[in-house]
Amino acid sequence: MAERKTGKVIHARALSASLEIFRLLPEDRNAFPRYKAGQHIALSRDHCKLTRKIVGDDDLVKYVYEVDESGVPKRGPVTRSYSISSAPFETREKEYLEFYVALEMIEAGIPGRLSESLFNIDPEEDDRIHYVNKIVGEFTLEKRVHDERYVVMVGTGSGLAPFASMIKQLHFEAAQGKSHPGQYTLFHANRTREELGYHEELLMIQRSGKLDFVYVPSVSRPGPRDFHDPSLGRGRANNILRSVFDMPSKEEEYLHKAIAGGADKVRAERALERTTKPVLPERLSRDDLLGRIQPQKGVILTCGNAKMMEDIEYIAGVHHIRFEKEEW
Repeated sequence: MAERKTGKVIHARALSASLEIFRLLPEDRNAFPRYKAGQHIALSRDHCKLTRKIVGDDDLVKYVYEVDESGVPKRGPVTRSYSISSAPFETREKEYLEFYVALEMIEAGIPGRLSESLFNIDPEEDDRIHYVNKIVGEFTLEKRVHDERYVVMVGTGSGLAPFASMIKQLHFEAAQGKSHPGQYTLFHANRTREELGYHEELLMIQRSGKLDFVYVPSVSRPGPRDFHDPSLGRGRANNILRSVFDMPSKEEEYLHKAIAGGADKVRAERALERTTKPVLPERLSRDDLLGRIQPQKGVILTCGNAKMMEDIEYIAGVHHIRFEKEEW
């Protein structure tokens, strides 16, 4: 069994109230295990609010706090695996692991599970995180990309983490003279520009030209300035991908099916009204992106929100493109 060790948070940056990037350094300064881009590691904290899973009559799963006789949430250790967003070369050179983490909600407006404790870390006073000294996972380019030349990555929210690691590592290797003949296209969406996390770094990698890489960022809750940023698209990642294939958005499709099948049309209309219409960044054309998604020689990889991944799998199936997703 892998040893449980302790690390120290040396950097934490809040991108919003519900998303952050932090770096973890081994407390004993021994190196983290070697790893491949796309893998994950188990982290834990000792004083988390404990939750339990319940399944409702509608078969929907949710989490609630475990409480004592006074109704106060119980506390104890919680462990969860997180994808690593730093690249292997960064960890070798700078010793830390980096993570791009979203605050989980057990109910609307109520944070819970391990991420709540991670968001309460104070690098000055409460900076310790335990970890299992073993980095694992099959969601790597080596395992998930076979002989496909056209590699499409779709990250929703914090699901960008493994792809950030992959692209940074590929770029580093290309700069060192290693050849990567594939074409890599990364779609990533989050609510706001600040939450994109690695936006500037990924744009820099694309501009460098050392790697055949195209970055397609978008925001699902655009502000006024976002409408004037040519580097930024608008809409959720699955709907951006749908727009490339000239498919209706998921919400438009849901409305059409509701009308045809006599389902709840009002609910479908409301869902569509709340959805940002997908728009590509000005610098990219639909034809350019279609040329980078070749069904016979391509693969779509995705990580992030479960419902989004389900829709991306559907899109891949419609167009007969091999599909892979991160799950554990």
